[in-house]
Amino acid sequence: MANYLLEIGLEEIPAHLVTPSINQLAERVETFLKENRLAFEKLIKFSTPRRLAIFVEGLAEASEAIDEEVKGPSAKIAKDAKGNWSKAIQGFSRGQGATPDDLILNGDYYYVKKHIDGVKAEEILSKVGDEVISKMTFSTYMKWGNNDFLFVRPIQWIVSLLEDKVVAFDLLDVTANRFSRGHRFLANVEVELKNANDYAKKMLENFVLVDAEHRKAEISAQILALASENNWQVTLHKDLLEEVNNIVEYPTAFVGSFDEKYLAVPSEVLVTSMRDNQRYFEVYNQEGQLAPNFISVRNGNAEHIENVVLGNEKVLVARLEDAKFFWEEDQKLKIEDLVAKLAKVTFHAKIGSITEHMARTKEIAAKLAEIADLTAEEKRDVARSAEIYKFDLLTGMVGEFDELQGVMGEKYALLAGENANVAAAIREHYMPTSADGALPETKVGAVLAAADKIDSVLSFFNVGLIPSGSNDPYALRRAVQGLIRIIEKMNWHFDLSLFIDQFEGENHLEILDFVKARAQKLLLDEGLRYDIVDAAIEAVPFDLTALMQAARVIEKHQTHSPFKSTVENVARVINLSKKADHLVEIRLDLFENEAENGLYDTITALKKDWNVLPTELKFKSIVHKISPAISAYFENVMVMTEDETLRYNRLSVLTETVKLTRVLGDFSKIITK
Repeated sequence: MANYLLEIGLEEIPAHLVTPSINQLAERVETFLKENRLAFEKLIKFSTPRRLAIFVEGLAEASEAIDEEVKGPSAKIAKDAKGNWSKAIQGFSRGQGATPDDLILNGDYYYVKKHIDGVKAEEILSKVGDEVISKMTFSTYMKWGNNDFLFVRPIQWIVSLLEDKVVAFDLLDVTANRFSRGHRFLANVEVELKNANDYAKKMLENFVLVDAEHRKAEISAQILALASENNWQVTLHKDLLEEVNNIVEYPTAFVGSFDEKYLAVPSEVLVTSMRDNQRYFEVYNQEGQLAPNFISVRNGNAEHIENVVLGNEKVLVARLEDAKFFWEEDQKLKIEDLVAKLAKVTFHAKIGSITEHMARTKEIAAKLAEIADLTAEEKRDVARSAEIYKFDLLTGMVGEFDELQGVMGEKYALLAGENANVAAAIREHYMPTSADGALPETKVGAVLAAADKIDSVLSFFNVGLIPSGSNDPYALRRAVQGLIRIIEKMNWHFDLSLFIDQFEGENHLEILDFVKARAQKLLLDEGLRYDIVDAAIEAVPFDLTALMQAARVIEKHQTHSPFKSTVENVARVINLSKKADHLVEIRLDLFENEAENGLYDTITALKKDWNVLPTELKFKSIVHKISPAISAYFENVMVMTEDETLRYNRLSVLTETVKLTRVLGDFSKIITK
């Protein structure tokens, strides 16, 4: 057993691409080794902005030798009419390095037994360049020199070491060897690796901490130590920590400060300047108030750190000066003037202005407010927020810091005397800002956010700008996913199909399919069975809250003993009901036995409170009441009788039964085998 090191040296990789790139390299190396039957014990990932490396522990000396049978032509075509071997058999034999007489007849097919010898690890690893590195894919590529080869960034060097031996291969004009490179500024020299096992230690000697997790832990420890020394509170934001970790090779955390006068600017603005624009960690005093300080991380040691601090402070102050200026100037503006100017701002060239978008949103929001059972005061707040909610797009602050859309709208709205509900809705209408982001907390904000998203989807679909494949330039998938989450959180129950039919448009069916696909993804991401999700999204009416709940309830009960028989009973009813090309008024005098009366009485009794019954109780009613009645029905009733009057009467009863069960979905799509 031996250890192997593969290191790809590069020009600096963008921070957001480092982690996915090393993960991909690890997956490709693992697949490569398994496909070549080269056993190993463990893969260890190393990464920095300048290198992607894989360390393979416990690598076998050679691939596993195997004996296998290769399937050939069938016996039917093996010989011609004279009993001679056919061309198919002869060609197969040649391809396998055998003769027809070497073949073995097993059942209806001929096979050839083959012994495949093991291959030395060194020979296999020499193909890493062509079979692993050159096949990597990225969201962003670079081309350099006169090469057609594309990679995330230009390759500067490659290390390929099996213990102390170089496993050479060429990739473009780079030959794999034993020479890595140290830190760009602290040790900008070639680093000779005499043995693969020396990698981490040798690189640390040259100011490169190659283990990303250890580097992240070191950054965290340094930041927390500085916070403790200064009696501050600090949050190690996950995404920011990941980004900082992927822009340094040798981290040194330091403290900077800024003038307290800038604390008069809203903290959200200061935090955006520090965290999003400069990759600084903001700090708070023990009372939770933002302090006029920050913690940042240098890619290097502590030498001349005072100059680094001054440089960072200078850059930050320039941004804070802009923020202070915009904050003071924006307060001189009037909301009504800004709203009026939105008529000249294009929402989309094919759709119209932002003013028109807001007017449509206001109409949708008014209808949602009724569904949400808002009070008269809340409805007035919805109307007011819908009239002004995009005004902050024309403020100087949002023009400079577009991440603060909505946030500044809330601030300026409060300063202008708008009530808290209206101001909060202006901020919350952007929520959620990511797939699993926070949702609106206020009823008014939830209504406005949902209405804004509904109009966006209706508007883009109506002009034919429908997402296809991975193409979604207007983030409509995210909008719909957010819409579903808002509707479910607020526990709104309404038929989305009927709701959108109230508005003009030609692609409403496509919209419903689009929404169903997003609901399906949300449920599948929770780990629910595909067939159960497939069944739930076909619920009628198309009540998003109900169908999401139904999928989870069905999933929860899938292992219970009555589940299989219940699904099969309901599925049988669904399939039979499809044979009714028309329905008739149900006549009780045509019932011939207690089973017919039993099913009819069961569904009639359940109908009374069915709409208000919780989803869990609906499902239990199907299991313990409807399903037994269906079983008895099929044991005693011939549905497809030749008597047309009886047949349609019975099909109409089954159709009424389906209407109840369909509220939870199409049970015929659930697999019970």
